[in-house]
Amino acid sequence: MTDRWSVRSITRTLLPVLLVLTALELLSGLALGSFEATLLEYPSLLVLVPVAIGTAGNLGSVLSARLSTAMHLGLLSFSTEDDRLVGNVVASVLLSVTVFPLVGAGAWALTLATGRANLGPATVVGVALASGLVLAVLVVAVTVASTYVAVRFGVDPDDVVIPTVTNVCDVLGVVVLVVVAQLLV
Repeated sequence: MTDRWSVRSITRTLLPVLLVLTALELLSGLALGSFEATLLEYPSLLVLVPVAIGTAGNLGSVLSARLSTAMHLGLLSFSTEDDRLVGNVVASVLLSVTVFPLVGAGAWALTLATGRANLGPATVVGVALASGLVLAVLVVAVTVASTYVAVRFGVDPDDVVIPTVTNVCDVLGVVVLVVVAQLLV
């Protein structure tokens, strides 16, 4: 990893990553398009899509920042015996258990307020919680893996991990939400 910060070096590192991630975002749109009829039938799920995706991306961004900081301070090892790594992973998953039910309740309440809630609150909260838990596990895996790869290849994780995590969360968020909704609705 170079110690010298420059716009040129960050651009050289980040531009190829962003081009690949942009292509990946197209998959998110395709997955969302294939689920359009269900989303229109159940507006609570439609409201849930951007919030679930954003929440997963936020969880991954926070974990990424914490891992990157620990790495820069020389406090991070990629070992299951590293208490700092394990603690951050567990905290991210536990946070999802508290946040995603609130997201589901909020989505249901919003559609109820507009008179379009045709799914019960338990169903919407269940979809939010189940998809949130799956997303949390995937987000943790993507965040730890992309941080490890960045460090391994000598790239500053601050430059590439958060964009990677948030873009991958967009795609995974849609896919996971679609699958969970199809199983539970």
